[in-house]
Formats: sequence, C-alpha cells, structure tokens
Amino acid sequence: MIVNPAAGRGRGARTLPAVREAFAAVGVGDVRTTEAREDERAVARRAIDEGFTTLVAVGGDGTWGNVANAIIASRADCRLALIAAGTGNDFAKTVGAPMRDIPLTARLAVEGPDVRVDVGRIEDRYFLNIAGFGFDIAVLEDVARITWLRGDALYLYSALRQIVGYGGVDIDVGSHARQRGNSRHLMLVIANARNFGGAFKIAPAASLFDGKLDAIAIHDAPALRRLRLFAAAVKGTHGAMSGVNVEQASNFTLTFDAPPAYETDGEHRQAKTAELEVVCLPGALRVVSA
Repeated sequence: MIVNPAAGRGRGARTLPAVREAFAAVGVGDVRTTEAREDERAVARRAIDEGFTTLVAVGGDGTWGNVANAIIASRADCRLALIAAGTGNDFAKTVGAPMRDIPLTARLAVEGPDVRVDVGRIEDRYFLNIAGFGFDIAVLEDVARITWLRGDALYLYSALRQIVGYGGVDIDVGSHARQRGNSRHLMLVIANARNFGGAFKIAPAASLFDGKLDAIAIHDAPALRRLRLFAAAVKGTHGAMSGVNVEQASNFTLTFDAPPAYETDGEHRQAKTAELEVVCLPGALRVVSA
C-alpha cells in the first residue's frame, strides 16, 4: 500500500488507520507513506523492483496517476488498486472501483479481478483521467490558495471565481481528421475518463476501453455564457451548446503561442515546447475492479 498522507488536505493521513486494519485482515501489512510531492512514483518503482505485483494507491487522482506512471514506465505486469483520500477522486468514478469501501478494496486487491484500461500520454507523462489547459489551470492554481474548503465544494467555488477573472488561451487543436486553426479557448480538456474537477461530467461519452481520447474544446465567451457552460458541464450537457467542440481520436496535436502550463490528473505541469502531442495508449494499465 502506498499512502499519500497529504492527499485531500490531510485525508490521506486520517485514512491510514482504516487502511492498516482492512489490509491486516487479509494478511497484508506492507504500508509505505510518501514524504514529498510526487514521491509516489519513486516509492512505487521501488516496490515494483522488489517484485510486488499489486500496488494499492491511497490518495486522489494525482496519487493514482503518479503510481500509474511508475507501473507503465517500468513495463511491469503490475495491478493498481484505488482507495479514495483525495479532493476529486474522479478517475475511480469512471472505472467503477469501490474507492471508499476499504475492506472490499483490500479483499479485491488480494484475490479480485482487474480490467485493462486506456491511458493518455503527453510529453513524458501518462495520465489516467485528463490533461487540461486554460481555465483548468487557472482553477488549479486558485485551489492551491484556498485553505477553508475541501472536496467537491472547493473546485466548484474556485471555478465560479475564475468564471469572471480568467482571460482565455489561444490553441490550435489538430487530429488525423481535421485541423481547426488557432482560436481563443476558455478551456481545453483531453479526457481519457468522464469526470473532472469533482463535480463536472466533462466527457460523458468517454470510455476507458475504446483506444480513443475525447477533446472537449470550450471556446471563450462572456461571463454570463461562461456561467451557463459551467452549469451545463455539471450535468454533462455542455457538448450540445454552441461554442463547444467535442471530438474523439487516438491522438491530438495542440499548438500554443508559447509553451503552456497544463495539468495531468490534477498535477500542475509546465510544457517544454509550444506544440504538444497527446496520445492514447490502449489497455496500458491493469486496474483492480469489483
């Protein structure tokens, strides 16, 4: 078990006793905690090198993504099990893992089934849930400054703040089918899974088993229309609105005016180049399921 004590602003640490108890009941006692941001990748790689074939990640999307990066990069036939202790915990909502039932997850990790799911790749990073640009980054940076909220409410509050203040970003989105040309975006999400930001059904048609990613391009708009888009995204109906483009493809090429900031599974990144390729890797990861 790899536990991020800082996940969910301390929820990871508070979950640790229940994790120890549940896994001790099935004969497993090796619990390793992280000490620094993104430390999960190094801890996971050491466990893989020691021969472990199932890693249980206790945290949120960032923790799960970091452990998955170690598994995929190692090319080991290793499974990932999920226990929710983060803020949004979005990936587990799509894959259907019993992320909050710790005793059930413990039993499944020992003797349960797993499914092979697609994974996205951007630069040298793999992502389970989404890669996001624009408004997404503005919200992520704002969330880091807010200390008095947690969970889904934190993302909702921060998103409402940025509805008015965020200025947009110019992006040219290309795929094998089309090149859209440079245009001003409120946000662009390249989704492997359906959920995002705790409360948003950003890619309701996304599948973890189709070998494709969903590009959700939301073009810039005045504040009132942004609010309508925001409300529709909670319901997953934004794709039918004007100014929103949805496309499925196995890979996308994104061109910016300068190397952009972006996020993968809730973790802030800074691109090395102004042109980025985002690729789907079919069936690249085994995830423990019910």
